[in-house]
Amino acid sequence: MNPRLGLLYPTRDCGEDDFADLCRRLDPAIDLDFAYPEWDPGIGDVEDLDAAGQAAAVRALGAPESLTKAADGFAVPPDVVSWACSSCSFTHGLDGAREQADALSAHLGVPASSTSLAYLAALDRLGVDRVALASVYHPDLTAVFAAFLAEAGVTTVHSVSADAGSDRALATWDADRIRDLATAADHGDARAVLVPETALHTTPSLAELEERLGKPVLTATAVTVRHALDLAGATRERGGLGTLFAATGDGRRPNSSAR
Repeated sequence: MNPRLGLLYPTRDCGEDDFADLCRRLDPAIDLDFAYPEWDPGIGDVEDLDAAGQAAAVRALGAPESLTKAADGFAVPPDVVSWACSSCSFTHGLDGAREQADALSAHLGVPASSTSLAYLAALDRLGVDRVALASVYHPDLTAVFAAFLAEAGVTTVHSVSADAGSDRALATWDADRIRDLATAADHGDARAVLVPETALHTTPSLAELEERLGKPVLTATAVTVRHALDLAGATRERGGLGTLFAATGDGRRPNSSAR
């Protein structure tokens, strides 16, 4: 099966090419399409908001009615859809993230998820319940993501918060900066390092990051695509793309907390 993946993405012309890069590297490659929810025009420039204002803005963008409206913008109906924004899903809590996915699935009639739910699926797949967070967010928002993970029984043993600003700024980060963030976040008690931001260009560095840290490094791009493929019933295994796309091994447990 060669599914068409539909991604709802928060900010145009930021990290879409990283998703496209990953999908091209799979064998066979998968088709990809994007649609974009509309930010509330009354908020002005998101970069000018304080931490509380930004949190409110991303929550509003992730409202189920905003997502279903945007999903009508896909050029071709997808076989599976995902809300490819970490913060716009985890700020709604676990039940809220599930509500987003359920609304999209009911609206389009296909399986649906989000980056936040995809993180839970990836951790379930690997049997990991202790993580480190390489966060680009303000510390307050990093704490919200840690609380989201805790709802699913995942403990954050260490985190760093880069407080890095806008999606457009993050899209310019190079591999060295991403590596330095992941390295700073790592901790001996963490069984995986999470890099929860879909504007970062992480695909070219997946193998290098894991080799350097000696453990799974779960990027937002990788978990989003992996979970979407699982929901579509499409298996893709490819070397050089990190643990999630390596050949199936033992020790994986059923995906439960993502739903």
